[in-house]
Amino acid sequence: MNNIVVSGCNLTIEDVVNVARNNYKVELSQDAVRRINRARDLVDKFIEKERVSYGITTGFGKFSDVVISKEDSEKLQKNLIISHSCGVGEPFEIDVIRAIMLLRINALAKGNSGLRLYVLETLIEMLNKGVHPVIPQKGSLGASGDLAPLSHMVLTMLGEGESIYQGKKMSSKEAMNKANIRVIEHLSAKEGLALINGTQVMTAVGLLTLQDSINLIKTADIAFSLTMEGLEGITCAMDERIHKLRPHKGQVNTAKNVMKILSGSEMTSRQGEKRVQDAYSLRCTPQVHGAIKDAIEYVREKVIIEINSVTDNPIIFPNEEEVISGGNFHGEPMALSFDFLGIALSELGNISERRLEKMVNPALNHGLPAFLINRGGLNSGFMIVQYSAASLVSENKILSHPASVDSIPSSANQEDHVSMGTIAARKAKEIMENTRKILSMEILAAVQAIDLKGKRSLGIGTNAAYKLVRNYIDFIDNDRIMYKEINICEELVKENKLVLSVEKALDEKLLVNEDI
Repeated sequence: MNNIVVSGCNLTIEDVVNVARNNYKVELSQDAVRRINRARDLVDKFIEKERVSYGITTGFGKFSDVVISKEDSEKLQKNLIISHSCGVGEPFEIDVIRAIMLLRINALAKGNSGLRLYVLETLIEMLNKGVHPVIPQKGSLGASGDLAPLSHMVLTMLGEGESIYQGKKMSSKEAMNKANIRVIEHLSAKEGLALINGTQVMTAVGLLTLQDSINLIKTADIAFSLTMEGLEGITCAMDERIHKLRPHKGQVNTAKNVMKILSGSEMTSRQGEKRVQDAYSLRCTPQVHGAIKDAIEYVREKVIIEINSVTDNPIIFPNEEEVISGGNFHGEPMALSFDFLGIALSELGNISERRLEKMVNPALNHGLPAFLINRGGLNSGFMIVQYSAASLVSENKILSHPASVDSIPSSANQEDHVSMGTIAARKAKEIMENTRKILSMEILAAVQAIDLKGKRSLGIGTNAAYKLVRNYIDFIDNDRIMYKEINICEELVKENKLVLSVEKALDEKLLVNEDI
């Protein structure tokens, strides 16, 4: 059985993916247990002395100046969860929900939040036994953290709201009973706030999108390489000497990838053989894909910091016996990162569609049949495939408007600047999914172009990619229902079969910027 020990300090992106998508189990480290208990002891001390401290003995937001008595502290915490469960829209997918739960567990494991160990163990038990709270996607401002969606997570802990258990939606109370997990009867001081004040929803959505983006940028290098063969592209533009003179890491790595993938190909050309130079969508791909890889690396660095951080408020410092109210819940670091990721992925789709257009356009495709089909006119071939790709590119441009530049004051202007980071993450995910479809269309077209050019010896990597696609999709000689072929090709990309087949043929991993 695969277990991940959570300490609050060393969670990796791979760990999150394994828990979210591969159902790894989770347990707390002994150090985490000690830290959690120490922080809780301090909260109990403050309660006993009725010391005024935000969120422990006061209300929340604009009500921070309202002192709550010791007798009412438990009611305060339950009211917080009940009143904040205002999420709307479709629920998150199960992998996102599992990532949310794990990230919140890890943040609380650092021992600066002040909840009882038993409460956190309940959340861990839910994750390990597959009780997944129904969490609506919309309703978070991204500061004070992801209050609304995380409240829906806590509802299940209290036996309220709805959950998915063993593939079925049911009341949380029923799900907890079936999984033999004891419902939390009451939340003690600080616990409600500790469970919902954080950036774990935006970070979970963005992290999984980031992981999928790593595979997508590798796929893009493969798609481009296939297109190079379909158009007999000039490989001189990939010359290592060019890229060493402008040594952006992603650019250098892209050129290396392409030359490895195309190694041994008889379907590419040198400058002057067919033409002097290629259009930008081919010649400048290392610069464009490379910049996207650099953006992905930036986001990766920020996500790793975030998933091992305390994003609560107030924060408990047991050693100093202090409770300090700050702003670590503010999602700006993630909001800007996921906006950046979305913009980068939008550009990935943009240049892919331009390469697709170049293949289907008889004025640009260096002698290929119009729209990559024989008997054009009777057949439309890939004409509307390009339309569909262009539509997705345009949609991505709309989605690329940054969410982080917007802010609406809340809580009677006490919370007067918010990040909209969860919107940024959700948009990045949608852009990634659109771009995956665009790349799938390019791959489908490139394989068709290779056949129409009179397939000769392909590169080591492109040959593996070509064979995989042709195992599922035949050469298109006459018009057929194209969405089926697009969907098959996208599934190969989504399941990462294309990348794995090429890496196996090369006997090494394709370069991004860092190992993920």
